[in-house]
Amino acid sequence: MLASKTPDGVCQQIWAHLLVHRALRELMLETAAARRLDPDRISFTETLRSARRSVTVTPGGFSP
Repeated sequence: MLASKTPDGVCQQIWAHLLVHRALRELMLETAAARRLDPDRISFTETLRSARRSVTVTPGGFSP
């Protein structure tokens, strides 16, 4: 879902989604190469979940 109210903001959000998708695909390729697997055998959904878990900050765990 896009939250931006302006055309420039919508464009920025679309580019952000595309960049995250590309970064996750690169991660999948690196993982497959390291494990000598076919990249098609690695789940995009599981990669996304793993990435979300790795960047989640617990409340009070980050001091600005």
